[in-house]
Amino acid sequence: MVSKRRLPTSEDRGSLREDASKARKQPLSKKTKKSHVHNEVEGNDSVFVKLLKTSGITLKTGESQNQLAVDQIVFQKKLFQTLRKHPSYPKIVEEFVSGLESYIEDQDSFRNCLLSCERLQDEEASMGTSYCKSLIKLLLGIDLLQPAIIKILFEKLPEFLFKNVNSDGLNMPRLIINQLKWLDRVVDSKDLATKIMQLISIAPVYLQHDFVTSLPEILGDSQHADVGKELSDLLTENTLLTVPILDVLSSLRLEPKLLTKVRKLVMGKLSSVMLDDLPMIIKFILHSITATDALEVISELRENLDLQHCILPSWLQASQSKLKNKGQTSSSGNQENSGQDCVILLFDVIKSAVRYEKIVSEAWIKAIENTTSVSEHKILDLAMLFIIYSTNTQTKKYIERVLRNKIRSGCFEEQLLQSTFYVHYVVLKDICPSILSLAQSLLHSLDQSIILFGSLIYKYAFIFFDTYCQQEVIGALVTHICSGNEAEVDTALDVLLELVVLNPSAMRLNAVFVKGILDYLDNMSPQQIRKLFYILSTLAFSKQHEASSHIQDDMHLVIRKQLSSTMFKYKLIGIIGAVTMAGIIAADRSRSSSLTPGRGDLSSEQCTQVTSLLQLVHSCSEQSPQASALYYDEFANLIQGRKLAPKVLEWAGQTIFNDFQDAFVVDICVVPEGDYPFPVKALYGLEDYDSCDGIAINLLPLLFSQDFVKDGGRLTSQESDQKLVSPLCLAPYFRLLRLCVDRQHNGNLEEIDGLLDCPIFLTDLEPGERLEYMSVKERSFICSLIFLTLNWFREVVNAFCRQTLPEMKVKVLTRLKHIVELQQLLEKHLAVTPDYVPPLANFDLETSEVTPHTSAAVSAKIRIQGNLGGRKRKADGSKISSPDPLSKEDNSECGPAPSDRSPLEKEFRGKEEKTSVSLQNYHAFFRELDLEVFSILHCGLVAKFILDTEMHTEATEVVQLQPPELLFLLEDLAQKLENMLTPSVTRRFPFLKSKGNRNIGFSHLHQRSASEIAHSVVQLLSPMCNHLENIHNYFQCLTAKNHGVVDGPGIKGQEYHIMSSCYQRLLQILHGLFAWNGFFQPENTNLLYSALEVLTNRLKPGEPDQALEELLSQSFHYLQNFHLSIPSFQCALYLIRLLMVILEKSTAPTQNKGKIASLARQFLCRVWPSGEKEKSGIPNDQLEALLSIYLEHTDGVLKAIEEIAGVGVPELINSPKEASSSTFPTLTRHTFVIFFGVMMAELEKTVKGLQAGTAADSERIHEEKLLYWNMAVRDFSILINLIKVFDSRPVLHVCLKYGRLFVEAFLKQCMPLLDFSFRKHREDVLSLLETFQLNTRLLHHLCGHSKIHQDTKLTRHVPLLKKTLELLVCRVKAMLILNNCREAFWLGNLKNRDLQGEEIISQNSQESAADESEDDASSQVSKSKGTEDSGEDEASDGAKEQESDESDDD
Repeated sequence: MVSKRRLPTSEDRGSLREDASKARKQPLSKKTKKSHVHNEVEGNDSVFVKLLKTSGITLKTGESQNQLAVDQIVFQKKLFQTLRKHPSYPKIVEEFVSGLESYIEDQDSFRNCLLSCERLQDEEASMGTSYCKSLIKLLLGIDLLQPAIIKILFEKLPEFLFKNVNSDGLNMPRLIINQLKWLDRVVDSKDLATKIMQLISIAPVYLQHDFVTSLPEILGDSQHADVGKELSDLLTENTLLTVPILDVLSSLRLEPKLLTKVRKLVMGKLSSVMLDDLPMIIKFILHSITATDALEVISELRENLDLQHCILPSWLQASQSKLKNKGQTSSSGNQENSGQDCVILLFDVIKSAVRYEKIVSEAWIKAIENTTSVSEHKILDLAMLFIIYSTNTQTKKYIERVLRNKIRSGCFEEQLLQSTFYVHYVVLKDICPSILSLAQSLLHSLDQSIILFGSLIYKYAFIFFDTYCQQEVIGALVTHICSGNEAEVDTALDVLLELVVLNPSAMRLNAVFVKGILDYLDNMSPQQIRKLFYILSTLAFSKQHEASSHIQDDMHLVIRKQLSSTMFKYKLIGIIGAVTMAGIIAADRSRSSSLTPGRGDLSSEQCTQVTSLLQLVHSCSEQSPQASALYYDEFANLIQGRKLAPKVLEWAGQTIFNDFQDAFVVDICVVPEGDYPFPVKALYGLEDYDSCDGIAINLLPLLFSQDFVKDGGRLTSQESDQKLVSPLCLAPYFRLLRLCVDRQHNGNLEEIDGLLDCPIFLTDLEPGERLEYMSVKERSFICSLIFLTLNWFREVVNAFCRQTLPEMKVKVLTRLKHIVELQQLLEKHLAVTPDYVPPLANFDLETSEVTPHTSAAVSAKIRIQGNLGGRKRKADGSKISSPDPLSKEDNSECGPAPSDRSPLEKEFRGKEEKTSVSLQNYHAFFRELDLEVFSILHCGLVAKFILDTEMHTEATEVVQLQPPELLFLLEDLAQKLENMLTPSVTRRFPFLKSKGNRNIGFSHLHQRSASEIAHSVVQLLSPMCNHLENIHNYFQCLTAKNHGVVDGPGIKGQEYHIMSSCYQRLLQILHGLFAWNGFFQPENTNLLYSALEVLTNRLKPGEPDQALEELLSQSFHYLQNFHLSIPSFQCALYLIRLLMVILEKSTAPTQNKGKIASLARQFLCRVWPSGEKEKSGIPNDQLEALLSIYLEHTDGVLKAIEEIAGVGVPELINSPKEASSSTFPTLTRHTFVIFFGVMMAELEKTVKGLQAGTAADSERIHEEKLLYWNMAVRDFSILINLIKVFDSRPVLHVCLKYGRLFVEAFLKQCMPLLDFSFRKHREDVLSLLETFQLNTRLLHHLCGHSKIHQDTKLTRHVPLLKKTLELLVCRVKAMLILNNCREAFWLGNLKNRDLQGEEIISQNSQESAADESEDDASSQVSKSKGTEDSGEDEASDGAKEQESDESDDD
């Protein structure tokens, strides 16, 4: 800090002149009007007056200014010399001072002496400045006079302390203190400081403030420390002076200890300080920070600073009224404005500090980052991150990383963000662009929780900020929607949907921006198109504003244009847009408009608008079965999702009912006649009808007619007049019909219940012997017939699954049985129809990947590969027909290739071997099951009453949900949960590219939120637990029956595999539910409680409300009990993962963590039944996952690795070729590479996480760490030496990769420990190094082996590994030098050898004998200084102490 001894600046001079001008202004104006009688020279002949006159100052009486005839410096010099050379010196000084004292007894004279002097004209012209000091100021500049004059001033000053301001407006105390400012030299600065501090202690408050703030301009640097201490004491006594004292302390040169003391003092007062004082206090705290204590101070500041309570309640109320009434003036007074101004000023202080002080911004971010507890986070934290993000560009990446971590950990939630905007919206709106930039960055993330937080920032920015910011928000969201990134588009549309509901009037002002999205519809999925048209329709039709008419016109134009297109892609947009718009217009407003009578019903004009729009869609799509089916599905979704006005519903119901009956329903007695390729039969009827009674679905004739037209056949004129309906529309049209009836009759489906049990006109679908003689066209026809029948039954089950009558339940279960039977038939037909492409069942397709052309191309390509290859064909076929949906390629759903063998090839193969077909690959060609269907899982035993002719009960038949039907339902539910609740990695797609087809077949599901689906599954938990327990009992009984034999009777049976699959699916569903990340959101906490209570009540029924921890513990125990009956390794892995998910939600997981490790070990030590295709029956990835779980959860990782590698592997080595380890039956020669890779990875991960330790640690800690490293190196040694037996390429690759990582961890974590452990534990250290040297030597041999075999996969690891080994040599040498044992280190020659220990001959050995002797260096660590046997430590080739060129390894 610079010295305060400096000349007054222009600002200071201005302040000094201010009081003088006030005093002179009025009196001088009076003097000009009067004579100059009062403007007389002082007539006193005292020494004081004479000496002044001699030196150049003439004293004036009255209100006139004293006149200065010479330059100020000249005056001071003359007066000083006059006094100094006076004969009576030093007595003359006393006389002069007493004369001054007498002179200023008159108040006017005293005032004149305090005001600036007047220069004479000639002197003023010669001066460089017009400013002139006062007489007192000039005298204070003379060292002889200064102490006495200061004394006089301080004696005079108390007279004016408690007097009011003079009539001339002059404040005498301030004027007197101003004389002491900016003195060139202070003779006795200590005395001056003492006097002024005494004066401050007795002065009134308003003057205390002025006196304190004047201190830096009065005091010299030498007095800063003493005054600082006194001010700090005064700070504790008088809180009213907090602001001026802190202001002064910031300007003084003080010791850091004193500043720290004062800072702690004011930090403790933050909670009780006035809001007006807060900016100055925060400024002092932030400016007193140093690099060493920045983090500590900021951490304490953020804990004590609670602006939420500092802000005046009246201001909060005003802000709330502002939000409710945008644009209306609030009746807030000066107090509210003052509070608001103080908060703005406070944040300006903080902004200034974080912008210009790097340590402040970094410390603040670090303080927030170090806060771990969710409850400790405040709204100030988020506000500060926003502010620092906007002011300091260098920390943007850092802030984004901190924010992402906080969001992932659940520390920053929606409530905190909302409160931040609510309290600090005035401050945040000034940095709106930066906040939107941050939100944009968050939306680019792959994590769903981070994307959601970014969307919330957009939402609250729109709600709380002004119109300009709202426009920016909408612009940013529109940019996201047009970006082409699926996750961004979905999120931005969801935000717009929410804003349309929350603030429709503000959204209407920005509708023109949203309307611009209509130009980018090509790249949007059907679900996104629905959302966009819903937003636009809501803005256009919710209120009849003239401003909305342009949106209506544009929407009508776009819809008509798209509907008239011949391309299905564009017609789809038109259909979805039109139906969505019709739904908004025709919405039932009876409830929302209950307060305004007459508005609830739909007007005739609106009704006509809706019907004409729907008729337009119908007429534009009737020529295309695919477009018609899409229209029916969209209309059905509209009826299901929203409540339509009764008029529209009535019109739709009547039209749909008649059209469906005309198109698809015929009398059963009228058997269709025609030239059909197969005999037509009425099949799958559930009732015995009379010959002419009842109805049937006219499926086969319709399909034949469609194929006839498609193949180019001509229709007669009579036939062409009849309306031809595609059987493709059967299922969609029925869905629309039943939803319409359901809405009209509140769930009663009596009008259409005949369709549940009516038969279908089909043919005999059982393949039999004729299958081999059918043509390809006939086989395709039968497959299409089965697909259409299956989809009809699926929609029938969707429709009637919620009927409560037992008879209806029985029929639904029967239809479910028919579905399973038909699927088995379909698999047989598909196996011999390789190029077949099924009819579409889901029509809102994002891309053309599911079109027949693409599907045919895929299957043709696979067939060609099958004809060309031998083994590869078999491998490809097995991949395609894999029953695991996770193992499919993305396009397998859309391009089904059930078989890669031609019929000709099958004839040569014979009937024994059949190509397996998985219907999972045909998922896109089946109608979607509704979530309500799974209510069938509640069915236990259902009684079916058989009545006689007189309607009396003749017999009772019991129907139950059988395992095949149960498996069918569970597989579908598992797929739904995987699609909706399992967080998938967001795929990024380039602009104008397709987005894949992961969501095909789930369009109805996606119209529900994830929380709704989770709620539905929780409702199913109880019946699923029943099924789980029944299956558990089944396997328990089977095990007891077989006396524990794995491959006993019944294991290979079909029932066993179905039950095992059911078991796996049930565990998969439970895992998918509890792994849902939505449970971490506060609104879903009760749902988690409900789910856990279901599991807990299975163990202890009737327990009252329990805490979350207790529920988690009981649920864990309940699920753990199933481990005894697990039938397959896949089930075991799902059970372990389910238990881990339950464990993650607990706050005290230590005890159960050990149970998971124990359970995983049991599964690894268990003999599993072998599968049909795989030798071990255990997929490699699942074995790797379970082994990793075991090693991650076990308490002693090193002991576990040693047990497997030291016990299990030797057992395997000594066993026959196809046998396994007796301790670990899952360890075989095929799975060894899995075990080896996981053990190496976990070993490296474990030692990497071990802290290196410091010399300051206790001796016991050193010993424990040394022992731990001994165990780790021993495990590493055991694993490394296994490559001598198992030398396959994958094993060597694992060894090279993790061997290097282990050596790097040894260098970083272990060598610092050896540095300070060598002297006390010399033998242990040498033993450790000797063991490790043998391992590194083997790694060196492995490098030579890799280069000799020229395996690029292995050799790419060699350079890094050799570099690491070189570092190890140098590091060991450094350790020995540190411990004064340099002579114990020496280098020898180590020859290049292969894994078997044989020397590797150099490539240049034939050219030069010298090259044969080029070996790699090896370091030796002697146990004693040359007297004892030496141990070795590995040195890779190229060590600096040896000239080894390593040319033989190139």
